[in-house]
Amino acid sequence: MKSNPAIQAAIDLSAGAAGGTACVLTGQPFDTMKVKMQTFPHLYRSLVNCCLKTYQQVGFRGFYKGTSPALIANIAENSVLFMCYGFCQQIVRKVVGLEKNTKLSDLQNAAAGSFASAFAALVLCPTELVKCRLQTMYEMQASGKIIEGQNTVWSVVKSIMSKDGPLGFYHGLSSTLLREVPGYFFFFGGYELSRSFFASGRSKEELGPIPLMLSGGVGGSCLWLAVYPVDCIKSRIQVLSMSGKQAGFMGTFASVVKNEEELTTSTSTKHYPHHWWDREEKSYLQHGGCKCQPSLSIFPP
Repeated sequence: MKSNPAIQAAIDLSAGAAGGTACVLTGQPFDTMKVKMQTFPHLYRSLVNCCLKTYQQVGFRGFYKGTSPALIANIAENSVLFMCYGFCQQIVRKVVGLEKNTKLSDLQNAAAGSFASAFAALVLCPTELVKCRLQTMYEMQASGKIIEGQNTVWSVVKSIMSKDGPLGFYHGLSSTLLREVPGYFFFFGGYELSRSFFASGRSKEELGPIPLMLSGGVGGSCLWLAVYPVDCIKSRIQVLSMSGKQAGFMGTFASVVKNEEELTTSTSTKHYPHHWWDREEKSYLQHGGCKCQPSLSIFPP
């Protein structure tokens, strides 16, 4: 029976929204740690260290900072992504000269997913900007670069609007596109290849929930392995632009490549006393995270 395109789009939209909600509810604390460690590598030596410090600084609620925009971001991204995925599959069919109902190869499905992700990035960027800023608000406030009280979604939105206008919500759009477009090529490629593997000659539509969940896990792993460095640059651009004009993607990327090893070495605390680390952390924050602080020495005093 031929499915109605509007009904299929509604199903894809609903499925994407449900998936996005589940993703946020289970993964928000891990996402918060990720953004903090990406943006302030000097302050957090490991996941455990970041968790402990976050709990000490702002309590358990600190793990769920930015949950509201994260929920909106994931629902919007997944809804648009999966709704556009079906349309993009039709575009791929036309480009390669296939009939309307012809099944695409795994590579062709990956291309369709990559194309669809460009549309998803347009709704994802503004909400991720607010989310990332809320997640790192403690560190930015401690640096003295932003005013106290920017700790709600509305206060962050007002700050962006007053400072940069509507276009301010698209800080980091280029890095978001550079993450999403290739990332979802690998996601849908890994997902479809895994489905083909589990199907073993049968129709993919006959697969049960467990193979589908495992296929999604493989797809997600492929995505993050491919684009994690780009995500790191995106986080820094979106967070650090709070305190003023931030270098673009290439400038931030070049800075990380040039300085990160030096920064990691200069702030290592493996054999240093706890009081020295606290003093160095305070100095780092007060200077806005600049790599060239006189107090950041490889040797403790």
